[in-house]
Amino acid sequence: MAKILVVGSINMDLVVRVPHSPSPGETVLGGDFETFPGGKGANQAVAAARMGGDVTMVGRVGQDDFGNTLIKALVDDHIRTTHVIKDPHAATGIAMISVAANGENSIVVASGANYKVSIQDINNTRELMREADVLLLQLECPLDAVTTAVDLAAAYEVPVVLNPAPAQPLSPAILSRVAYLTPNESELKILSSEEDADRAVEKLLSWGVNNLVVTLGAQGVRLISGEMDKHLPSYEITAVDTTAAGDAFNGALVVALAEGRSLLEAVRYGMAAGALSATKRGAQPSLPKREEVENFLQSVGSM
Repeated sequence: MAKILVVGSINMDLVVRVPHSPSPGETVLGGDFETFPGGKGANQAVAAARMGGDVTMVGRVGQDDFGNTLIKALVDDHIRTTHVIKDPHAATGIAMISVAANGENSIVVASGANYKVSIQDINNTRELMREADVLLLQLECPLDAVTTAVDLAAAYEVPVVLNPAPAQPLSPAILSRVAYLTPNESELKILSSEEDADRAVEKLLSWGVNNLVVTLGAQGVRLISGEMDKHLPSYEITAVDTTAAGDAFNGALVVALAEGRSLLEAVRYGMAAGALSATKRGAQPSLPKREEVENFLQSVGSM
């Protein structure tokens, strides 16, 4: 079983359905209000676990009801939580999410305990890192913790998949040690400080990024690796809620890579998981299981 170590955020998502996303200064009357376990790190951990990975989560929650609920949700998905710390000084992170009728979402995050994840928390995973097949990271925790995790993975020759969200400028020194970088279009531009996608790709490659997987939402994925620069069109689905589609993609991608699939196969696997996620409401409740993804790929002739 593929051993996946995930360092990242653990949030409670507070979700409101709206007819359309509000403009600045506009009040929109919403519909249903729901709470779902979320956070990019936890979502990706759950996605990987449902795809058959042996997953350990590293992160922090508060000593509150949300924190207890979120840890239970991880345990229910058979994820190890021995490295999820209940922070005594910070509340559990939350995300306020409005989901429009077309499935698109707007998100505001209060990081809380996620921004208390420390270098020591990462160093305490040394034995786990030694045994891991893949390290999966995002950017909803302090950058020094993320950097420490990249360094530790490099020391043990563990490949790193970095989903650079929410985007911020990163040094070439960090990016060059990431085996697989998975930005969306806006994150690609922020990372590179380039508005043109082709120039952005060229800059990141010049900084030492070897495998660049750019998710394009409904337009699919652009995959750049070695001599390959390939556009993969998305699978046709009716989107209901895209909140965790990117997390489903990354979770499935890392499991496929850890199992030895080619990058192209792994990306198709991730795309199928992301497509299925977008057809259901909520973050973690929408994340598909392995059987669903494989059945879907068979149905569209991509296996």
